[in-house]
Amino acid sequence: MAAELAVLPQQLDDPAQLKGSHTPQPRTRAAKDSLKILDPASKKLSCLEAQRIASVLEECIRKAELSTLLPYCLHSLDRFGVVLGAELTGALQEHRRLGDNLQTLLERQEPRWGEMGALQQAIRSSLRNVLRLFQANPVACQTLRAEKGKCDPAGQELVRGLTELRGIVFDKLLTGPAEDCERARYVQEVALQHHKNMVVVSALEADVEATIQDRDTEISKKNEMIRQLKSSLHQTEKLSDDFLKKTGQESDKQLQSDQKASEVKCGKLQQEITQLRSQLNNLITENCESELALRKRKYKVETEIENWIQKYDADMGEKQVELEQLHAVYTEEQGELKELEEHFAVLDQEYSQIMEERHLAQVKKEQEERELILMIRVTTRIQALWKGYKVRKMMKSKKKGKKGKGKKGKGKKGKK
Repeated sequence: MAAELAVLPQQLDDPAQLKGSHTPQPRTRAAKDSLKILDPASKKLSCLEAQRIASVLEECIRKAELSTLLPYCLHSLDRFGVVLGAELTGALQEHRRLGDNLQTLLERQEPRWGEMGALQQAIRSSLRNVLRLFQANPVACQTLRAEKGKCDPAGQELVRGLTELRGIVFDKLLTGPAEDCERARYVQEVALQHHKNMVVVSALEADVEATIQDRDTEISKKNEMIRQLKSSLHQTEKLSDDFLKKTGQESDKQLQSDQKASEVKCGKLQQEITQLRSQLNNLITENCESELALRKRKYKVETEIENWIQKYDADMGEKQVELEQLHAVYTEEQGELKELEEHFAVLDQEYSQIMEERHLAQVKKEQEERELILMIRVTTRIQALWKGYKVRKMMKSKKKGKKGKGKKGKGKKGKK
C-alpha cells in the first residue's frame, strides 16, 4: 500500500500517461527515493526495552498457537502420547478433566458460581502448567505447531492478528519520532494529491455522463420520429384499404348493371381501348417519373441519416478511445477504480445495441420501399378503374342522346 501511495501522485501528474499509453512507465529515481521515507532507518532493535517487547510478543504468539491447538491435541492425545512424554500427557489429561467438569457444571440448570470460579482458576493454572511443560519439551512443541492447520478459524484469526500486531509494533519500535513526523507529512501530501486526482476523475465521469445523456436524448427523438412514421403509415394503409373496398363494391355494382349492354358496346369500346392504352402508357410514364423523384428523395434522406450515424459513431469512437486510455492508466496504478471497467463494458454493450438498431432500421427501410412500390401499383390500378368508369359513363350518356334523336325522326315521318 505504501508503494502504491508513493507512485500514484507522480503517475497521475504525468500528462503523457493521462493522454493514454498502454505500456507501464518505468519507476523514476525520485519515486524510489520517496519510498525510503516509509522504510525505517534502522533494521535492528538497538534498545534493550524494544528487544524485550519484541521477545514478549514472540512468546505471546507462540503460547497462543499452542493454546489454540490444545483442543486438537486433547482430542488426539493417543496419537501424540510418545512425543509428549508421560508428564506432559498427564498434565493434558488433567486439563481435559477440568474442562469436562466445567462443561458439566455449565450444563446444570442452577450452576454453583463459587464452585465455577474455583474451577476456572484451576483451569488457568493447568493451562500455565501445560504451556510450561511444552516450553521444556521443544520436540513436542514443534510437533504440535506443525499441526497449526487443525485449529479452529477463531484461533487462526487470533494468531494472525497477533502476528500482524508484532509487525506493526516492530515497525514502530524501529521508527523514531523524526521519522514518524516525516512519514506523516509524506502520507498527507500523497492523500492531498490523491484528492486532486479524484476531482479530475469526477470531472471526466461528469463529461461521460453528459455525453451519454445527449446520446439518449438523440435516440429518444429518433424513436419518436419512427413512431410517428409508423402511425402515419398505418393510417395511410387503413385509408387505402377502405378506399379499395368501397371502389370494389361500386365496381361490382357497375359491372352487374353494364353486363347486359357489354356485348353491344364491344365494337365501339374496342376503338376506345387503343386510346385508353395510350393514356395508360402516359400515366405509367408519369408514375415512373414520380417514382424516380420519390426514390431520389428517399436516397437523399437515407444519405443524410447515414452521415448522421457516421458522425455519431466517430464521436462515440473518440469518446471510447479516451475512456479506454484513462481506464488503462487508472487500472494499472489503483485497484479502487475497477468500476470504470464496468462502465466501459456498458458503453460497449450499448454500442452493439446501436449497431443492431441500425440493422433493424435498414430492414425496415427495405420493407417501406416494398410497401411504397405496392402503393404505387394500387394507385395506378385505382386510377385506371376510375378513368374506365368515367369513359363508360360518358359513352352511356352519348348513347342516350342518340336514342333521343332517333325517336324524334320517327315522329316526323308518321305525320307526313
